[in-house]
Amino acid sequence: MAGAAAEHRRLATVVESWLGRPVLIVGDAMLDEWRFADSDRLCREAPAPVLTLRRRISAAGGAANTAVNVATLGGRAVLVAPVGADVAGDELHDCLDRAGVWDRTVNQPGRPTPVKRRMLAGNQILLREDSGDPDDALAPDGVGRLLTALDCATEELRAAAGGEAPTLVVCDYGLGALPAPVRAWLVEQRERYATVALDAHDLADWRGLAPTVVTPSFAEATRLLARAGGATRPTAGVELHLEHPDSDPADGPSELSVGAAPGGARADAVSAGTIPDPTRAGHPGPVGEPTLSEGQVALTGDGLSVTGAGVTVNTEAGEGVDRAVLAEARLAELRAHTGADVVAVTLDTEGAVVGGADGEPRRSHSTPVPASHAVGAGDAYLAAMTLALAADAPLPTAAQLAQLAATITVSDTGTCVCRREDLLTALDQPPETTGHPVLVGTDELDAIVAEYRDAGRSVVFTNGCFDVLHRGHVRYLEQARALGDLLIVAVNSDGSVRRLKGADRPVNPVEDRGALLAALSCVDHVVIFEEDSPAALIEAVRPDVYVKGGDYPPELVPEAPLVRRLGGQVRTLGYVPDRSTSAIIERIRSHSQDREPDRTSHGHDPSLSTRTRTS
Repeated sequence: MAGAAAEHRRLATVVESWLGRPVLIVGDAMLDEWRFADSDRLCREAPAPVLTLRRRISAAGGAANTAVNVATLGGRAVLVAPVGADVAGDELHDCLDRAGVWDRTVNQPGRPTPVKRRMLAGNQILLREDSGDPDDALAPDGVGRLLTALDCATEELRAAAGGEAPTLVVCDYGLGALPAPVRAWLVEQRERYATVALDAHDLADWRGLAPTVVTPSFAEATRLLARAGGATRPTAGVELHLEHPDSDPADGPSELSVGAAPGGARADAVSAGTIPDPTRAGHPGPVGEPTLSEGQVALTGDGLSVTGAGVTVNTEAGEGVDRAVLAEARLAELRAHTGADVVAVTLDTEGAVVGGADGEPRRSHSTPVPASHAVGAGDAYLAAMTLALAADAPLPTAAQLAQLAATITVSDTGTCVCRREDLLTALDQPPETTGHPVLVGTDELDAIVAEYRDAGRSVVFTNGCFDVLHRGHVRYLEQARALGDLLIVAVNSDGSVRRLKGADRPVNPVEDRGALLAALSCVDHVVIFEEDSPAALIEAVRPDVYVKGGDYPPELVPEAPLVRRLGGQVRTLGYVPDRSTSAIIERIRSHSQDREPDRTSHGHDPSLSTRTRTS
């Protein structure tokens, strides 16, 4: 038991270490829509259920869900992707905002946002409707704006991380968000990113990227091997032979056949009729739910072959040979063909097989769940694997955390999202917070505050611009937190600051201001508001204590009558003398206009005198 506890603490340390890690996600963003219905009869026209819609939810999907998982796991996620100027696009923007993702998506008028709509009855998926055609190519202007957004987002992340090179995640699901010019740009700019993760339906499109890690499904991995041309490799004492056509069929990828090498014992057994021939008429066909667009794989009834996404894998090469064994046998080839340091072949609910430069395969396992519970689990796996490798975690540790993140998200129907708090709890290291993210949306406040009130905790509320965070702010917020059990800080949006402070403010964008406040241990939650007054938020939160900074009596606080009408009290706290945002900005401006002579030639650091004078 002591050993397990120590291992959990070690893994939790990695989770804590990736907090705030800068990650740029680019690729096919889509909206997942879930429609939950009841059905208790069949219609007269056909033997089809009559559905009564009870509930509808929407969630980020594809690259957008990967970005959401990076953010909820504690990374600093920025998403660059084409999004349609439509209702689905608006919903997707809302999903990103709620998760705290920096939304740098590019509107593409006339090109719809891809949507996957699922209709369920009794948590059983009855049908899925997909919209968004990969043939809807980006216009040249759209490609140019996407490249500009990528360049700007890369520099934005680098600046926010103090010059540290960001991590890049590429999510290419064949929906047209990453045309050849964008792929070429990413390959050319590879050195700007410290860690690069690639999840692509067609890995052959990304030759030259040299990713740190690729996470193909079993079908995607076998498809790549088929296109690259297979060689004979021993597995479990049996030769595995690859057969594939000279060229891809017009309607799909190559087929890959894995079986006994020509003339081998197993091939002789097929010829002699002692084992079934999977190509013979009457042989049991595939079972399961193969879906070409998702690269899912179905196993035949007798376990002799696997099909899906244009790939056929014949496992007659020996009793007990399964997908994991086949994947382990080809890890070295997959690393060679992708140029990746790490290859993680995901096996749906069977877990994953991971291999690195040491040539040692690592097997992880998952818990079998209904298909409706596993949607997006691969995004959680990709996000956790990427964050762990970016934090310099050893490969076995990264593989453990990735599998754990994917596994704990599949407990219910819906698009899977793994939160940092859930991951730490699974490691028996529950965070001190209540489980809610620090950065929250205004629509989440009601539920969060109600939860705290049910637990008998008092709520303290304050608001401000917090443009240049300084010692005065920190002391003020620490004092405010001491007045109750929970501190909520409302931050003016950039537009609100401009209206209140002038056209040259804010100095720092709201994403930076919110992130810095969220990093303070005395702050429980940060919410951003667009209005000039926090009155609407005060109405929603109904704080026990409302705090403002200043040396004037509480009676002069404009919000005081509202707070008291709602049953709260008003407190004012004085700032640290000579510590204000305006004073700091003025000193910076004065210093830039009247700079001291350069004395570096005498071994003196001029910044020392600057810090002394402006402290």
